[in-house]
Amino acid sequence: MDGTVSPPAGGSRTGRNLPAAIVSAVGLAVVIIGSLYLYKPAFLVVVIAAVGVGMHELVKGLATRDIHVPLIPVLAGMAAMVSGAYYFGPGVFLGIFAITVMGVLGWRLFQGSDGFVRDATATVFMAVYPALFAGFVGLLLAPPDGANRALIFVAVTASSDIGGYAAGVLFGRHKMSIISPKKTWEGFAGSAIACIAVGGWLVAWLLKGQIWQGALLGAVVVICATVGDLIESVIKRDLGIKDMGSVLPGHGGMMDRIDSLLFTLVPCWLLLAAFIR
Repeated sequence: MDGTVSPPAGGSRTGRNLPAAIVSAVGLAVVIIGSLYLYKPAFLVVVIAAVGVGMHELVKGLATRDIHVPLIPVLAGMAAMVSGAYYFGPGVFLGIFAITVMGVLGWRLFQGSDGFVRDATATVFMAVYPALFAGFVGLLLAPPDGANRALIFVAVTASSDIGGYAAGVLFGRHKMSIISPKKTWEGFAGSAIACIAVGGWLVAWLLKGQIWQGALLGAVVVICATVGDLIESVIKRDLGIKDMGSVLPGHGGMMDRIDSLLFTLVPCWLLLAAFIR
């Protein structure tokens, strides 16, 4: 989000292939909105698929540092957590998480003791991030107005990226973090304004809540989205890779797109559960 980067051919000032990014974003928006309002459980399938691709990318990235995570049981646990939270509530969700941790540790047990602590630590890390975080989608979607809640979560988080990108390109001058050199304080201000405005509007419109509640939601989201993005940047830097993958033209890998969503999901669910009865 820094305006000092020279664009590649066909790209933007930030180095992103803007036309491809816009097409990908519109396609994702159509899939998300369609699944939410045509048949709510279909959105769970979209989430499981997206997070599953992201987890596959993360497993491949970890393997470059000789860290081996058993993808199949972690994927199964993630899908079970997302579905269990939606159909059976938080108690079953928590139980599935515990069983997932037990299962992945047991799975790794049969691969020998060499590197067990290293691999087991990374595997439990993935059972939490992104698998456990993703499970909160089920809790967010479960209420009768869950489609609106989920749309607010996605829209407010997306507005952080859009507002930050626009403000960073137009006004970005002051570096925000050495972790992600393209981020600027001007971009963060743009993210904050967009999140607060979209949050206040959508919570009042879709959930009949108070504007201040939506604005507070937006303020929390911009902080969590930025932290989530920076954490993924740290992971990539530690692994020595630029992008987690290339599945989304103009955006990079799936984890490059859902990192902010994963970090805003839990606070969004918590605040909306507290505000909207």
